[in-house]
Amino acid sequence: MNRCVLALFVLFISTPATADVYKYTAPDGSVYYTDEPKKGFDYKRIIRTRPRNYAKAIKYLKRNKIKYTPLIAKAASKYQIDEKLLHAVIQTESAYDANAVSSAGAVGLMQLMPETAKRYGVSNRKDARQNIEGGTRYLKDLLKMFNSNLKLAVASYNAGEGAVKKYHNAIPPYPETQNYVRQVLALYRK
Repeated sequence: MNRCVLALFVLFISTPATADVYKYTAPDGSVYYTDEPKKGFDYKRIIRTRPRNYAKAIKYLKRNKIKYTPLIAKAASKYQIDEKLLHAVIQTESAYDANAVSSAGAVGLMQLMPETAKRYGVSNRKDARQNIEGGTRYLKDLLKMFNSNLKLAVASYNAGEGAVKKYHNAIPPYPETQNYVRQVLALYRK
């Protein structure tokens, strides 16, 4: 998946860009990238392209990763969770964009839904520190809930713990969630 994103950038490296990049996962699991999302489909913005071309967009992502790493490291240490896992979730969720907003209403670096933010005391989901803190606590609770089963915790982070429980503590058969788990684990193990 990460290679697909890089391939996308290589294709457009010299093309001027003024639009964000969106990802859509079709019901059959196929993944599509575009700068013009179609209405009625659940596209997720993966890169906010403030720079003029995709090469600069990669630098923007890397710059934000560096910018937020101290906050991520602090939360990882505080809640005894692997920092690499937090980076994998954040890269998959928002591409390190603190202002990312999904079509489902998830906001920020760790894409917190309103109910999750409230549960973990996050009053401003676009505040990087609060978002990372709340998302880390949520992920830690999911790891506890599923006896440190990384796949189930990650699937729950995407689809909700109710979905994983509904399928008898298994990854739900949703292509988006299955792809999400693969993506997070690939980045985590990288």
